[in-house]
Amino acid sequence: MHHLCSDHCGEGPSVLDLPVPDSLKAEWATLASRRQFLTRAGKSLAWASLASLVGRGSTALAGEAGPALLPHYAPKAKRAIYLFMAGAPSQLETWDYKPELAKRFDQDLPESVRGGQVLTGMTASQTRFPVAPSIFNFKQYGQAGHWVSELLPHTARVADEFAVIRSLHTEAINHEPAILLINSGNMVPGKPSIGSWISYGLGSMNEDLPTFVVLTSKLPLYQNIQALSSRLWSAGFLSPEHAGVALRSGGDPVIHLSNPKGVPSDMRRAMIDGVNSLNRELHDRIGDPETNARIAQYEMAFRMQTSVPDLTDLSNEPQSVWDLYGPKAKEPGTYAYNCLMARRLAERGVRFTQIFHRGWDAHNDLPNRMKILCEDIDRPTAGLIADLKQRGLLDDTLVVWGGEFGRTVYSQGGLSQTSYGRDHHPRCFSMWMAGGGVKKGMVYGETDDYSYNIVKDPMHIRDLNATILHLLGVDHTRLSFKFQGLDQRLTGVEPARVVRDILA
Repeated sequence: MHHLCSDHCGEGPSVLDLPVPDSLKAEWATLASRRQFLTRAGKSLAWASLASLVGRGSTALAGEAGPALLPHYAPKAKRAIYLFMAGAPSQLETWDYKPELAKRFDQDLPESVRGGQVLTGMTASQTRFPVAPSIFNFKQYGQAGHWVSELLPHTARVADEFAVIRSLHTEAINHEPAILLINSGNMVPGKPSIGSWISYGLGSMNEDLPTFVVLTSKLPLYQNIQALSSRLWSAGFLSPEHAGVALRSGGDPVIHLSNPKGVPSDMRRAMIDGVNSLNRELHDRIGDPETNARIAQYEMAFRMQTSVPDLTDLSNEPQSVWDLYGPKAKEPGTYAYNCLMARRLAERGVRFTQIFHRGWDAHNDLPNRMKILCEDIDRPTAGLIADLKQRGLLDDTLVVWGGEFGRTVYSQGGLSQTSYGRDHHPRCFSMWMAGGGVKKGMVYGETDDYSYNIVKDPMHIRDLNATILHLLGVDHTRLSFKFQGLDQRLTGVEPARVVRDILA
């Protein structure tokens, strides 16, 4: 911290003595107003930013009109849990039942269906595109009569809570750009994720926990694993306080959260007070809003030293809860454990929780891969829905399940009655949404007989993100941030709409 001393440290002027151009002061003042720093009076600057961080009077930019109080209208959901299946689960083995395909086993996919689609390098050189029907049975469940794969028997029992969307589509054909696109609205890294936009727009409901929490699940498979990086929960050009905080499954849930040996809590408090005092002095002199964000992060970290251990202490959970999520929920880092943690985070007012589950990239041996993966996520997913419902949380908690794109109906590589693979398919795929203002027991959209093209009610991933924001009370056209001369939005500049047919 020697760079922040208010007196000269050795020779030459200190940072606090350097002149600051008026133009830079003006730019930082504008940024501060856009980053929710509400009060501009003397020494209260830092503490006003903290109030913003914990949601007391949070604001967000509405176009060029300046800050506007959010939410824009009464939200149906106070919080969201996003179950993201990285690698792209096959819609043909989960939610898009195509019984007529059994009659077309090993027939060439008609060119009229494929329509000259650009293929990935993994199947573009194939001489044939043989149809591979799913080997798994489907049944109808609940009053809604959802067709659900036998791979998801537990999820099927809570399917009446869902709106299943069969007509999602995207432009991206490979994993990294596709995962970035659905999570941040752009294939280019450096843009804020959906959780960061929600944090920026709505602020926190709990001053002792982050607004946006990320949980990555242990791998049930170790082939075709999509890499996950912090860019997927990055705040991008927003203030870093809006980035997702990743909780770890081993050691400290948050790295470096515990005090070092020999450093008691009162000493850590004194250290933070000293650093914050220097940072406030630096802000008074220079005015960079990132200084306030740094103060807020130090304060949040100190409070999390108490709140996070309480969050991760599952000793008081009754047996009925373990019965819902299954035995793997007792193993930190598993998908089941993370689903239970998501419920606990929802109870404590965390605004946005995202669980990542990997391994769904089934280019070969798809039936065996899907059995393993679906078994890993089926019971915990159903348990999460049932647990939220029995606690009265589902009505105002939005739950979203899905991946970055779909899979092809034709087989990649060899095809037999018991084994096949599927390539990437951006033209159509399935997801579901539940709780938080979503219409129960409905199906939105329809694909052709091959689950290859959308024939009714297409829904772009921009529409999905616009709808998620709407359910949280946010108008996606008014939640923006000026960066590089543009009013940046999660839904970008291409047309996007709220899909009102799936709203309760």
